[in-house]
Amino acid sequence: MELHIVINGRKDLAAQLYQQLREAIATGRLSAGAQLPPSRLLAEQLGVSRKTVSDTYATLTYEGLLVGKIGRGTFVNAWAPQPNRVQTATDLACAANLAKWQALPSPMHHPTRDTTLRYEFIGGATSRNQFPQDEWRRCTQDALRRIAQNSGFYSQPEGLAALRSAIAGHIAFSRGVKCRDSDIVVTNGAQQALDLIARVVLEPGSIVAMEDPGYSPARHLFTAMGALVIGVPVDEQGIQVDLIPDGARLIYVTPSHQFPLGMPMSLPRREALLARAFALGAIIIEDDYDSEFRYEGRPTDSLQSMDSRGVVTYVGTFSKTLLPELRLGYAVLPPAIYGAVLKAKQLTDQHSSTLPQWALAKFISEGYLLKHIRRCHTVYAGRRERILQRLAADLSPWFEAVPTVAGFHMAALCKVPVNIPLLMELARQVEVGLYPLDVFFHDTPVRPGLIIGFGAIETLDIDPALDKVRDILQQIG
Repeated sequence: MELHIVINGRKDLAAQLYQQLREAIATGRLSAGAQLPPSRLLAEQLGVSRKTVSDTYATLTYEGLLVGKIGRGTFVNAWAPQPNRVQTATDLACAANLAKWQALPSPMHHPTRDTTLRYEFIGGATSRNQFPQDEWRRCTQDALRRIAQNSGFYSQPEGLAALRSAIAGHIAFSRGVKCRDSDIVVTNGAQQALDLIARVVLEPGSIVAMEDPGYSPARHLFTAMGALVIGVPVDEQGIQVDLIPDGARLIYVTPSHQFPLGMPMSLPRREALLARAFALGAIIIEDDYDSEFRYEGRPTDSLQSMDSRGVVTYVGTFSKTLLPELRLGYAVLPPAIYGAVLKAKQLTDQHSSTLPQWALAKFISEGYLLKHIRRCHTVYAGRRERILQRLAADLSPWFEAVPTVAGFHMAALCKVPVNIPLLMELARQVEVGLYPLDVFFHDTPVRPGLIIGFGAIETLDIDPALDKVRDILQQIG
């Protein structure tokens, strides 16, 4: 790689070279320890004499900016002067806006590989041991072959036709969603789908209604766009539709498995919600994040399948069924906003990476996804049952489970006052990751408790981990 030096004309060559090298070192573009090209090579690159380069190197070495190492070359001195002070965030004209973004919390920030605990009850994560490595590897190899045969141009912003067709077939089969391939936009996870929809629907000051408690990353996203987010309480039937405020442009719900409490939205409440959104001229976002895992009762249709007025946007993700790191999601869009969302997607990132798209298309079409879901369903059902048994037995003095029939997390509400932050801190000391419910409440009174995920913890680890939690609860009273 050539060193970026620009020589203008044929005058003061040594001075030009000296000034640019000195500035590159002073600003940090040439960092401490970086090796400079040999004088002969740099001279050929710039079209100057080798003596000009050698003399410049010698001058900078005398000033302590460079150091020569016999047999190795010329390097930037580790003790070279530090770069000039650059502006901090508070110096900038956009300081207030930067502060607003930096102040946004991250309530569902997942631990890194180095900070993951031995026993993790985090929600929204799956065990890597469940991931079908062999099948995915075959699909990825097929994807690489397809990419090698392509033209090398950018792909389409809506996503690969093969993947959109596979998604349409899968969600029609598993969730009763009514859509065509042309209704789908492939996104980088469900979060990007939320972002794109919000971009085209909202303006600063727009009203968003969402469940309270609810999915905090969605709330923070809408707030960051300048929207006024109003929490609407939920009860055992879901969001209380009559409390949705007038003027709402966007209504965000999780009707199949309310996040984080877990109850499904009743049929009368769904019908009322569709009617309310139509009357308001609002768009509903149905976030169907993990309802493919159902353990009790009859399956419920998606809200989108009941929509005859074109007000529901159905958002799904493969982060829960496969791996969060894949970052693959999608939105099934009503005709009224499809074109705008597609334009926003194109302007945001042109299109999602085609390698995982090709791999996922084959993974679905070959039947691997349904096979994987059935296998995980058996595993998650066993984990869920064991946690429920413990909550009904030795953990019952402190917690009670909220009835839930789907997904791979549950909420456990406090029956007596429990110092949740202290419980979490003491649990971390014994390698148990616990996570609070209170961060998902906004306008409604907080109901203290825990959100207990059972996707990432191994089945045999549940009892040892909950034994530790019980012992801590006994210790702190």
